[in-house]
Amino acid sequence: MIFTGGINFMNLKAIIFDVDGTIAETERDGHRIAFNRAFERENLSWHWDVDLYGELLEIGGGKERIRYYISNYLPSFNINQSLDEFIAHLHLLKSRYYRQLLENNSIPLRLGVKRLIQEAYSQGVKVAIASTASVANVEALLETSLGNPMASWFEVIAAGDMVERKKPAPDIYLLALEKLNLSPHECIAIEDTNQGLTAAVKAGLKTVVTVNQYTEKQNFDEAILVLNHLGEKDLPFRVIQGENYGEKYFNLSLAEKLI
Repeated sequence: MIFTGGINFMNLKAIIFDVDGTIAETERDGHRIAFNRAFERENLSWHWDVDLYGELLEIGGGKERIRYYISNYLPSFNINQSLDEFIAHLHLLKSRYYRQLLENNSIPLRLGVKRLIQEAYSQGVKVAIASTASVANVEALLETSLGNPMASWFEVIAAGDMVERKKPAPDIYLLALEKLNLSPHECIAIEDTNQGLTAAVKAGLKTVVTVNQYTEKQNFDEAILVLNHLGEKDLPFRVIQGENYGEKYFNLSLAEKLI
């Protein structure tokens, strides 16, 4: 990490981002579409529409989501192979279709994300990832949406396949903190779901939530700040809950005040 001068942040040492729904609107317009393409490729009659996928998002992890769907929506489903192998194969197909969507630039970053990453890097504040997504999917999003060298600015990528328990368990955030060699009091988390918020808070992190279509009605009482997005100088955020200290868009100065 290169420090290029500017404000000396006494408390804030790192920003830890969730990925899906936080960095980019990947769930509705990315993962959901990729799942449906994988189902079609395997001649399955399954289709996850926007509302159904919103319900399935309560289950963390893509393979876990498929398993839950089979158990709860298709109890009589039978295959001529082990369920674990079937789910792994289906999820691999889905990941390939997801990568194609990313490479076609069909999943844009959420408002303010790129600016905040650039500001953090320029001021010597570390950026990290704590996501239930696979390492491959996280790296694909960063590489296609941010490009080089920005994708390499993330000092730590803690992904769902690195821990036994996924969100809302705190494991992924605890792993990120361990790899960063920082305490929770030196970092701030940015999330978009109640599950992610719960995971971050259990790890001791103060957490900012940027809601989306799927999460706007969830309970975020434990969040230090809830916004509709991170905002830009000419496109201010809307405060849903918490104190924004007069700021119109989320920046390092506001993050320092929050922690």
